[in-house]
Amino acid sequence: MQGSENAILRLAREGLFPVVEDGKTASTGLSVSGTLQGEGKLAGMPSLFLRLFGCNLNCHWRLPDGTISPCDTPSAIQSGMPVTKVPAEDLARRVAQNLGAISHLVITGGEPVLQADSLVVFLDYLHHYNPLVKVTMETNGTLFCEPLAQRLNLVSISPKLDSADAMGTMHRETRINTAVLQDYLDYRNSNPAMDLQLKFVIASEEDEKQVITILDTLHGYSGDDILLMPLGSDTAELAQTTTTVVGMAIRNGWRFAPRMHIALFGCGEGV
Repeated sequence: MQGSENAILRLAREGLFPVVEDGKTASTGLSVSGTLQGEGKLAGMPSLFLRLFGCNLNCHWRLPDGTISPCDTPSAIQSGMPVTKVPAEDLARRVAQNLGAISHLVITGGEPVLQADSLVVFLDYLHHYNPLVKVTMETNGTLFCEPLAQRLNLVSISPKLDSADAMGTMHRETRINTAVLQDYLDYRNSNPAMDLQLKFVIASEEDEKQVITILDTLHGYSGDDILLMPLGSDTAELAQTTTTVVGMAIRNGWRFAPRMHIALFGCGEGV
């Protein structure tokens, strides 16, 4: 495949997960590879996850009690964390071997689009080994690559609101790129084989006005595409924000997105 000789993907510590290897159970505690998608339109769908290393943002949220909640995947963004470089074809073969009866792969990060060229090669190999696999990509919505979008079934976009910058280290124009969000919407609306969701992490009531402001700049979406997810990386943190988010979703006709994997498996890595 064109470009395959240089297609290397940089994986975070979790890499491909959860998988059963060397006779050990998966990180879920189960004896079978795979988990359930815990968020969004495909919540409950048996899936494998692939976590890539590297991000162009550094998010920190402030919980209602005043504590700071950093990005819940430090393994994918912090310098000094272990990174594994894997040729695209080798990785595609490994994914295909671990899918079993699972038909969904979720590519997450970090920010996957930073590795768009290698991902295109990887997905071409993956669809060669398993033509039926469906692929979701989770992104912060700051970067768009049409050749990558062409190979996806669902793009889960999580724009980072002002509440994601509790440390005051990121410009709003860096976190929220409405032109890129519109690129994704336009592509979906002309290419129905790819669906999308706009998934906003909500920390407080103040976030509602900004979500509305962002949506007012966009066109081509429906209420079913807008999901609100309570901030929190464990059950105690989620308890601080869930009621607020439920009310906000009902008030605006948007979808509430629970973090089902935390309820099932806790807040450990690789579940």
